[in-house]
Amino acid sequence: MDNYKKTKNFALDLLFPKFCLSCQKEGFYLCEDCRGLLEILEFDYCLCERDPLVIPPNQNYGKCHKCKNKSLDGLYFALSYKNKIAQNLIKSFKYPPYVKDLAETLSSILIEHFIKTRKNTDEIWENSILVPVPMYSKKIKERGYNQCEELAKELAKILKIPVVSNVLIKIKHTEAQMELSGQERQKNLLGSFETKNPAGLAGKKIFLVDDVYTTGSTMQECALALRRSGAKSIFGIALAREG
Repeated sequence: MDNYKKTKNFALDLLFPKFCLSCQKEGFYLCEDCRGLLEILEFDYCLCERDPLVIPPNQNYGKCHKCKNKSLDGLYFALSYKNKIAQNLIKSFKYPPYVKDLAETLSSILIEHFIKTRKNTDEIWENSILVPVPMYSKKIKERGYNQCEELAKELAKILKIPVVSNVLIKIKHTEAQMELSGQERQKNLLGSFETKNPAGLAGKKIFLVDDVYTTGSTMQECALALRRSGAKSIFGIALAREG
């Protein structure tokens, strides 16, 4: 099987060569030089929208006293969305040209962040599941895949924990969050998510996987639905954070 996969990948690279999405160098979606310009974060931060605080590496929760009432227990994110290379990668992953294969490259960035922040331990990930932030069914048909699910699948290969994609579902179509204010985002998402077969969530540490964390409205609404199903704790994982 490994030889078949290598042969297939070799043929695909010949027919459809990869180019760095930043500098256009052939062979990679992200070359080593451009990866070095990403500035993968060495710290985690609390959930406050303004002036978030650094979370000490030995602290097993991710909130300060100001954001303690948030439904998430914390957030892991590898990049600042202000970085132009990060923006380009994420936009190529979720918008045309829809580079689905970027999931492997992007997951490796998150893994490097986990190593830098000392989150690469068995204690962090035991009894855990990865839950991708779901998309409305019509949107999945348009794109052909849920980028959050593809990212979760690649993370699961390295972290050795399962992806559970059918436990959290989006039950209604919502307006695109990008053009909305913080309050509008929250209102837009009210009642958008619910859990299915919640018995498997009881006592689990859940890691919600998304691409970009902006105001946190999407993850907060997802976390509320998961809380009602008995999850032990709920952390977010995002490639990048705005602000």
